[in-house]
Amino acid sequence: MQTTAISRKITVLGAGAWGTAVALALSARNDVLIWGRDGAAMLAMDAARENTHYLPGVALPPALRVTADFDAAVAHASGADALLIAACPVAGLRPLLRQLKPYPIPNVVWLCKGFEYGTGLLPHQVMQEVMGDTVAGAALSGPSFAQEVARGLPCALTVASSSEALRERVVASVHGGNLRVYSCDDMVGVEVGGAVKNVLAIATGVADGLGLGLNARAALITRGLAEITRLGNALGASSATFMGLTGMGDLILTCTGDLSRNRKVGLGLALGKPLDTIVAELGHVAEGVPCAKAVRELARKLGVDMPITNAVADVLFDGGTPQAMLAQLLARDPRDELA
Repeated sequence: MQTTAISRKITVLGAGAWGTAVALALSARNDVLIWGRDGAAMLAMDAARENTHYLPGVALPPALRVTADFDAAVAHASGADALLIAACPVAGLRPLLRQLKPYPIPNVVWLCKGFEYGTGLLPHQVMQEVMGDTVAGAALSGPSFAQEVARGLPCALTVASSSEALRERVVASVHGGNLRVYSCDDMVGVEVGGAVKNVLAIATGVADGLGLGLNARAALITRGLAEITRLGNALGASSATFMGLTGMGDLILTCTGDLSRNRKVGLGLALGKPLDTIVAELGHVAEGVPCAKAVRELARKLGVDMPITNAVADVLFDGGTPQAMLAQLLARDPRDELA
């Protein structure tokens, strides 16, 4: 697939860590505008030329424009070759799409990873419910820490969409410099991998916090990948997708990286900290927490065996302890590894 050096208009809706990092990276080759709901925070961000709350110490390039004007932000990305990127948590996707619905927009590309709690829907299904077939949609996902992308370190992502034209547009706009973008039409697989890996990162954080060693971590990651694949297959995804960036790649990064918020949740649980305290100390969204409950419910509904996910949800929501979680997993009967 050929890429071009044409500068495109891109609006990033959401000024958290990941939204800011993506806007910063894309502004090197595109006309980028970033929007946030908090007018005072956006004024402060523009004045300081830094997102001091989410990405302290990382300067915004002069070309990156900042606004709290939603109409102006959407208008900026209303052209046929523009991109509108939704950089909100999965819980905020439906409200944001509803806010966008009255506008004549060409596409929506979302960065969020997870299942919508209460409905069990993946982001592309939420998009379908709100927008129907009138607007093309794509998921941009993969192993990526905002702090590293913001600093210009190398990163590889995958764009997934049923629209080949939109996939090509995203690649042309995003691929370049230290960002590599691969293309995929398996939206279910890409989104399932991006969602469930956060739950498994909590499990590996617990194991690391309990001092169980690298052997246990490797076992959790490998068996976690089997859980992701089983659930993805039940939802219609290709097994091959989980061998790629948004499956194995994102799982390894989130389960082992010190920047992983979900791994930090597991480390805190192993220390006996209450969940509310852990989340408050993070100061950021840890998507694996609500996702664990949503995935457990979906797996039960589909009859998919997900013992690690069940154990994590038991610790998070049902009063289980990390030690009991470990005992529960070790007491399972042996089975064929690839069954």
